[in-house]
Amino acid sequence: MLEVRDLVCTYGSVTALKGVSFTVGTGQLVAIVGANGAGKSTALRAISGLIGARSGSIRIDGRDVTSANPRAMVAQGVAHCPEGRRVFPYMTVADNLAMGAYLRKDAGGVRDDLERVFTDFPRLAERHGQMAGTLSGGEQQMLAIGRAMMSRPRLILFDEPSLGLAPNFVDLTLGMIDTVRKAGTTVLLVEQNAFAALELCDHAYLLETGRVVKEGTGADLIADPHIRAAYLGG
Repeated sequence: MLEVRDLVCTYGSVTALKGVSFTVGTGQLVAIVGANGAGKSTALRAISGLIGARSGSIRIDGRDVTSANPRAMVAQGVAHCPEGRRVFPYMTVADNLAMGAYLRKDAGGVRDDLERVFTDFPRLAERHGQMAGTLSGGEQQMLAIGRAMMSRPRLILFDEPSLGLAPNFVDLTLGMIDTVRKAGTTVLLVEQNAFAALELCDHAYLLETGRVVKEGTGADLIADPHIRAAYLGG
């Protein structure tokens, strides 16, 4: 479904991605792991059109979308749950969810999907008229996932979804992501909790200083001595 080839991205004079290549098959959950500053979030931002690529290519179902803007990527069926949730704090929960369906024209389908989100996340239903900025971090993460689902995406990019959450919300959030994948949505996951990401994924890529240095199944990477020592605490 997603194919990234030889992707190079820069911030001024700093090269964040140095020829990164990876693929995500339809229906898969693929994880990108690595230390802070390895380029994980940059890869997601490039895929969703938030930053441009200096060179390389990004393809969705064989179509080159390297130069596409964020609106075009949403139209292609790509949703991005950014690091830090980035909900609209002075809008209600319901209005935040409506923003996820901004490009959709099927009012009946939007209503159905809103009810589905409220069924999947009862806490959001309870707080539907509450300002999003007053929610806890875990509740905001629920809202960010629900908002992404409102676009009916084929591919969701999750950037550090467990960052800053209480332990009970970490397990809940990762469980929700697994449920999204099992429902048929393709997932690309960047996650600072490397062990949890590797346990969850079908395939994984390890980034170090802007390059892919290892790939394999989650079990393969968990068993790798270098990865265990550097990223898994043992």
